[in-house]
Order: sequence, then C-alpha cells, then structure tokens
Amino acid sequence: MLPYLQKLHDVLNAAKAVLAAREAAMLTSDEWDALAHAVAAATEPPPDERDETFMVESGALVRRVVPRKGQPYEHRCPQEAFEAIAAAAEEAASGFVLDDLRRATQLPWTQVAVAFLKERGCVVPAGARKHAAASTCVYEDALTEYHALHEEK
Repeated sequence: MLPYLQKLHDVLNAAKAVLAAREAAMLTSDEWDALAHAVAAATEPPPDERDETFMVESGALVRRVVPRKGQPYEHRCPQEAFEAIAAAAEEAASGFVLDDLRRATQLPWTQVAVAFLKERGCVVPAGARKHAAASTCVYEDALTEYHALHEEK
C-alpha cells in the first residue's frame, strides 16, 4: 500500500474505534491517543519536506521539526521515559510498531514517537510500519546516543 494511503487508512481505523467506543459509552484515553497519533502521523510532512533536529535540554530529549510549509513544532521526551522506551524496544527486538512500545511503557504517543531510536540507528525498518533492533543491545545503544547528544551542547 502506498504510504499516504496507509496513513489515511490508519486515521480511518482510529476514527472508527473512537466512534464505536462513543456509541458504547466506553471512550477511553487509549482510543483518543490512537486517534491523535494517527492524525499526527497522517499530517506530518514527509522527511524530505522538513528539517528535523534532536537535542537534550533540561534532561529531556527534544525533537524540533521545521516543515517547509506550516508551523514549526517540538516534542519532548524525559530521560526516564526515553530509557523505558529503549528497554521496551530491546525486549521486543525481533519486531514492533510504535503502538507496541506505547502499550509496554504506558507513555503518551508524543514521547514514544520522539524517541529517536530509528534516526540514530538503534532500530531499523522491518516492514511497512514495523521496526526491529539493530543490535542485541538497543538499550545501551540508545543511552549512548542520548548522552552523546547531551554532550553536544
């Protein structure tokens, strides 16, 4: 499936889940989180249409994005959350999607998405939306990258 069609499919599925939960009067934060994540993923500009930087500020990993069109934005992931995400990625080394990491850590989508494990080579693509560990020590690799960014100040 083409990437933009997959994004639209994901938003539609998340919206259907929210509507079904609302109809059953059982709307939870998980449904809202899934919808927010799907909408964010569908509206985020492709990598070739944005400038993205990572840095560590006040103990948090900060991802700043400046799209060619639209408003710049940033998301933060505290070090403790980053460590939990790295540990979850190592535990699910053979293959996972972001939702697997979110469920394992119980962290907000924005923090899980900010963890730059793919951008720094700690995990590698393993299919459509799936990722896998790039080595047997993802946790240590991720912390090395985190502290290297912290030292770049």
